[in-house]
Amino acid sequence: MSCLCKYHDELISTRRHLHTMPEEGWSEFTTTAYIVEKLRKLGYEVLMGKKVINPDNCLGRSQKVVEAGLAYARKNGVSEELLKEMDGLTGCVGVMDTGRPGPTLAIRFDIDCVPVTESTDADHIPAKEGFCSTRPGLMHACGHDAHTSTGLAVAHWFADHKDEMKGKLKILFQPAEEGVRGAAGMAASGIVDDADYFLGAHIAMMCKTGELSVKPYGFLCTTKLDVTYTGRPAHAGVEPNAGRNAMAAACNAFVQLLGIARHGSGMTRINVGQLIAGEGRNVIPSHALMKMEVRGETGDINQYMYDAAVAIIKGCAISQGCEYKIEKMGEAVDLTNDEELVDVLTKAGEAVEGMTVRKDPMNFGGSEDATILARRVQAHGGKAALFVIGANRPSGHHTSKFDIDEKALDQGLAVWTNAVKEILG
Repeated sequence: MSCLCKYHDELISTRRHLHTMPEEGWSEFTTTAYIVEKLRKLGYEVLMGKKVINPDNCLGRSQKVVEAGLAYARKNGVSEELLKEMDGLTGCVGVMDTGRPGPTLAIRFDIDCVPVTESTDADHIPAKEGFCSTRPGLMHACGHDAHTSTGLAVAHWFADHKDEMKGKLKILFQPAEEGVRGAAGMAASGIVDDADYFLGAHIAMMCKTGELSVKPYGFLCTTKLDVTYTGRPAHAGVEPNAGRNAMAAACNAFVQLLGIARHGSGMTRINVGQLIAGEGRNVIPSHALMKMEVRGETGDINQYMYDAAVAIIKGCAISQGCEYKIEKMGEAVDLTNDEELVDVLTKAGEAVEGMTVRKDPMNFGGSEDATILARRVQAHGGKAALFVIGANRPSGHHTSKFDIDEKALDQGLAVWTNAVKEILG
């Protein structure tokens, strides 16, 4: 394996640049434009818009957020020609065909941020070294800036070594992973249906710098829901009997949802993260919005949680004489890595100086919508795996002081390039 030193500065500078300009899911037009321009300079065919996202399968996509992203992109000088190519849809796929017979490998990197305001404390390295988020309320607090930086470095490396490779590489830059909203639309586009192999990774999580988890488990299936209750307003003093209390329906549902009996065959989770309701102190509330999620260790267990939640939501609507609407805003599934790719990743990690390959199963403990793309590939006869590249971090994911040990970027790139070379070399 050739030295990767030439890509180090690119890894760090790209990650830090992206860190300053976080964009929430489905609004990542500036980030997408940045990626597209880099890929085109490297000689990739770049696919965008409906070629890589099926709009009928987009989850949790707010037109208001999309419009804000477009305005931000125009402010940043993104050309109208490029925005027209995106056709209102973020994310892209870089394709490089070596022209030599061989497999098709799809690799995925997510590009969106988290709705968190970044810390400006002096001990927070992005603040200390001048690459903090410039957008209050938005932050790369989960490492997707590192993912995108790594994806672009892999793209550069592959372009440099194309003559040593065979087959085809597809590099997926996926929007809207947070809330597990983006992979469904990308998978439904068919962009990975010809892939013989699929790889995706996350940085940090349960692994420290120098560790590589090749057999993570606990990718929880999940369904994210927005529940709207619609009642009837009335004066709370003069004629409360004429009202239909949407807030009461939502509050009763909230309490009952947390009491769903947990499944005996595996892990379950449920959370109501937001409840927005009411018009005024003396008005019977006629509207309520509840943002919630269920999770399960397997698809069947997640379905059990979903079915139980729907029954409660419906029952509470009936009890208050309200109407209700349930909208699916995100989803992810479970995944078991194919052993062929576990072997590839093990070999790739063992070739990296200072890296320990964790062959023991390690609990990922969350949801990741790359599983939808992985399962799509498996359903079409391909092999798929997700892995975790360790990185020390001062605080948990999705917190204002989240940061990563940038030494992990070099190790991560080495794992990625070793794996790509093992499959396409």
